[in-house]
Amino acid sequence: MDSTFWQDRWNNNQIAFHSHHPEPLLITYYPALRQAMQHRPAPHVLVPLCGKSTDMMWLRAQGATVTGIELCRLAVEQFFAENRLTPVITRQGELECFSTDGLIVFAGNIADLTPDLLPPVHAVYDRAALVALPGDMRPAYAARTMALSRCAPQLLITCEYDQSLLSGPPFSVTSDDIQHCYGSVLDAEQLDRKEIPGGLKGRCPASDAAWLLTARA
Repeated sequence: MDSTFWQDRWNNNQIAFHSHHPEPLLITYYPALRQAMQHRPAPHVLVPLCGKSTDMMWLRAQGATVTGIELCRLAVEQFFAENRLTPVITRQGELECFSTDGLIVFAGNIADLTPDLLPPVHAVYDRAALVALPGDMRPAYAARTMALSRCAPQLLITCEYDQSLLSGPPFSVTSDDIQHCYGSVLDAEQLDRKEIPGGLKGRCPASDAAWLLTARA
């Protein structure tokens, strides 16, 4: 899986993964993430592989400053257009930076995003990033998000199912997968697990889970 796969999905509007409503698990467990941040006022939340997620607008409405990073420029353009926002666009190395009040989205590869391009990150919100990556790509992604956030708390939403029944994305991510990616640095607490009504894509039983990742004491 490479960048062409995702560019083609966006160009062909094959984005069934996009939700027009904020993620319910985010709404329910954002207070747990805030507690992990020690209720820091006006926190800065990083949203990797963000697409045009409505969750970013929800987070901003809660008083957070939000930074997203998205590979496909079209997704970034659609995000600002659909939310009737006019961004200032600048070049930051290999990335384009779309910014408006309380909200920044970088268009480009997350590998090109470096900590010096960001204000201090107080939390990471990952709804559709880890599950979008096959197993061999996840450790590098996890290391990148931990480096960008300096191991800030993370609210991670995953999907779990029998991977032999259906090819991803989304890929199945188990507790062992999370431990493999983050366990050397972060502790993982499962906050919730919910069966997906009708299964994943109507083809196999599956569940969504919410995890809180925090730096090991």
